[in-house]
Amino acid sequence: MMEPVLKLEHVTKRFSGLVAVNDLSLEMPKNCIHSLIGPNGSGKTTTVNMITGVLPVSDGTIFYGDTQISGKPVFQIARLGIGRTFQNLKLFSSMSVLENLEMGAFCKKYSKAELDRHVEEVYELFPRLKERARQLAGTLSGGEQQMLAIGRGMMSDPRLLMFDEPSLGLAPVIVDEMFDAIVKINRTRKTPVVIVEQNAFMAMSISDRTYVLEVGHIVGSGPSQELLNSPDIKKAYLGG
Repeated sequence: MMEPVLKLEHVTKRFSGLVAVNDLSLEMPKNCIHSLIGPNGSGKTTTVNMITGVLPVSDGTIFYGDTQISGKPVFQIARLGIGRTFQNLKLFSSMSVLENLEMGAFCKKYSKAELDRHVEEVYELFPRLKERARQLAGTLSGGEQQMLAIGRGMMSDPRLLMFDEPSLGLAPVIVDEMFDAIVKINRTRKTPVVIVEQNAFMAMSISDRTYVLEVGHIVGSGPSQELLNSPDIKKAYLGG
């Protein structure tokens, strides 16, 4: 296996008496698309929140490359190069598309030319955002808001990008567009990607490696194509 971009060692998260993630250990190799699948309540989003510093770990250690990031605040982890999107998107609804994109670069000290270049990269990936650059984010369609969330996540030029439920609430044709964009980000920018997703088939179909999470434990992992052909995975997650 290639050198990991992320490593979790015996990570646990407790909320009062509830153990949401229990003794979780995994390694994610560089330059790949990784999918983290599992049912509601399996600990997927909690894991992402611990990686990005939104939640502190209760026990265990998280490494980004050689750097221990567990215990660091969100802004320091973002500055190291970890970007993300959220289930509820967290857009600035009363700000324009362009202003939302510019906010995605808040932790970078870009020149005006560098900022403009990153905005144009987002517009190249999502031409509809360029058409709506002056439109308020809160007036966009659901698919356009997801495009904006992904574009904002790209603005900090992340070295790792994490997507939390990118298909949530979207029509199938828009879901295809979102996942095509994620593949393009990974392939053209060589950015490692983590997808947290209930749509197991879509996530596994574009990812290199999949981790199956149930009640806070990894219960299966391996190359995504192998898991797609696993009878147990098909029965539990793919309806087959």
